[in-house]
Parts: sequence; structure tokens; C-alpha cells
Amino acid sequence: MMSPNRVSEDRGSPPHHFRHTPLQIIHVVANFMRIWSIYSMYRYFLQTGASVVLFLFACLAPASILFLILQKPWKGRPLSNTQVVPSIINGCITALYLVLWGKGLKSCGPVRAILAEYSGAVLGVLSAVLYGRRSHLWKKIGGLIAMLASLYLLSEGWATATYSPFYILTQTLDDSEARTEPVLGLKQMLVPIIAGILSALRRVIARRVSIKNQLKRRLHALTIASATCFMFPIAMWDMIIGSSSESDSNAKLPFSAWTFFSTILFGNIVIFYADSIAEERLQMVFSSPRHLAVAGACIIIMEIVYKMDFSLTGFTICCLILGFGIYEATSLERNRKDSIRNSDLPNGEFDNQMQMSPLPT
Repeated sequence: MMSPNRVSEDRGSPPHHFRHTPLQIIHVVANFMRIWSIYSMYRYFLQTGASVVLFLFACLAPASILFLILQKPWKGRPLSNTQVVPSIINGCITALYLVLWGKGLKSCGPVRAILAEYSGAVLGVLSAVLYGRRSHLWKKIGGLIAMLASLYLLSEGWATATYSPFYILTQTLDDSEARTEPVLGLKQMLVPIIAGILSALRRVIARRVSIKNQLKRRLHALTIASATCFMFPIAMWDMIIGSSSESDSNAKLPFSAWTFFSTILFGNIVIFYADSIAEERLQMVFSSPRHLAVAGACIIIMEIVYKMDFSLTGFTICCLILGFGIYEATSLERNRKDSIRNSDLPNGEFDNQMQMSPLPT
């Protein structure tokens, strides 16, 4: 029988959904601003032809300084070598991820680059092979096939009005325009796909190194600082190659304040804290159908605002297939969370078991 105190607490407390509504709004707004910064970055690359590596390094360096100022990893309990060394290695992975993702953004466009980040859910297939059962393995393989199919349709231009089969079937001869962009194919999509897998790997390492949220943020500051150091020689080499190839032209690249500041603030700092809140309080990891739905809605808005070559029907189909693939690829992790949630564990023990998942994606 429920005690009177418990009944009064349940009546006085707001519903679970409404308690998390402000956090959900913060998460949606942060993702929208991050995607806005990505579109601004893509437009800047097209208009100026600027170096991707130099631009990302110029944004990552001040972001690492701000992270160090905010988190102060040198204060508090001293960090052990088992925490510092993986964080430095994670910085190398982060630097490689940023370089590949920037190259993919410039060559494939923002829609393909953003959706390819969710290809990191293939690590769920690896978790099924290492930790799962045979019954869950087939679900994850089916999810992997669905994700590959979605990425293949994206590479074939289904999300663009020019190459979408739905647009081609409904257009007339007078409405047809010359196709200016070639179909990419999976070969060109490999760069953002590998970047998405590296992005998921760095999140897995960050979760494995530390369970406590405050310590995780301190180690993230070290990771970004390490990524800046690893990215420095690549940026310098790119600058030397670029300056030697463009020695004849004295034109200077224009400076876009919004592109730089939005990438530093929203593309690095705000999105990290928003995703941390979503993971800790909303149990929403990056490679999840809910996160994909938020990103998809933001992409639709930005494609319309920037008047891009966009097909809503083709994009929706690609997102639905990709969301289904992610749902099946992360089915084992979701089932374990549901079993813990339905048990009679106290809140503290539930949080601990939630955070010590075998291989989250």
C-alpha cells in the first residue's frame, strides 16, 4: 500500500514529461543553432574556397581555450593517467574526425554530412557481436542494412530536387533545369561516413573513461585541447601547400564574423553541453531516432531558408529508413535500459547502471 507521503509527493510534483520540457527546448534550440552554423560554414566554403582544415583549426583553438577556462581541469581532484591518456588519444580521434567531416561537408553538402554522422550507430552491431545474443544480432544486421540503404539513397541525390525520383516523375519539360551537381555515389560518401564512425568512437571512449558528469566535462576540455594540438601541424601544412599554390593571386579571403563565431560557440561549446544534458537527463544519446528527428526538422528549415536544392519527400524517406536502421542497431542497448527502468531499483542505483552500459552508441 502506498504511503500518504508518497501520494502527496506525486500529487505535488509536475508530470515527468512536463518536467523535461525546458530541457527538450534547450536541446532543440542548440541543435538548430549548430545546424545553422554548419549551413553558414558550407556557404562560406562555396563562396570563398577557403581551406577546410585552416577554418576548423581557427575555430577549434579558441573553443579549446574557452573549454579550459570553463572547466579548469587542473583544479579539483587530480586526474589519473588512466583518464588523461585516453583523453589525449581521444583528442587525436577528434582531430581526425573534424578533418574528415569538414572535407565531407565541402564535397557532399550539409544534408549528407549531417546525416552521415549518425552512421556511428554501426558500433551497435559491434556491441551485438561482442556482448549481445544471437537473436539480437540479426536485428542489428538488419539495422545496418537499412542505414547503408539510406546513405546510398542520399548519395544518389534522393534528398535533392534535381535527382529525386519523385521530383522527376512530377516535373514537366518546361520545368526541367540543367543538372549542375553530379551524383556522388557511395565512394564519395565514405569520407563523412568514416567521420561519423570516428565521432561515435570518441563518444564511447569519453563515456568509458569517466562515469561522473563533472569529471567527464573536465576530460572533454583536455580532449579538445589535445585535438587542437594534433590539428596544428595539419593546418600548418595545409597553409603552406595553399600559399604555394596560390602565390600568384594576391586576393585575400573575406572574413565572416557570423560563420566563425557561430562555429566556435554553437558548433563546439553549446552543442556539447546540450548533448550532455540530453544524455544525462533525457536519456537521449546522439545516435538515436529521437536525436535524428530533431536534426531532420532543423535541416528542413535551413534547406528552405537557404533555398537549397531540396526534395522534402526524398529527404523524409531517407530519414525514415535511417531512423529505422538506428532503432534496430541500438535495440540491445534500449532493451537493457528498459529492463533496468522497469525494475524496483532506487534512483541512484538506476542512474549508475544506466551510465555503465557495455558499449553505448
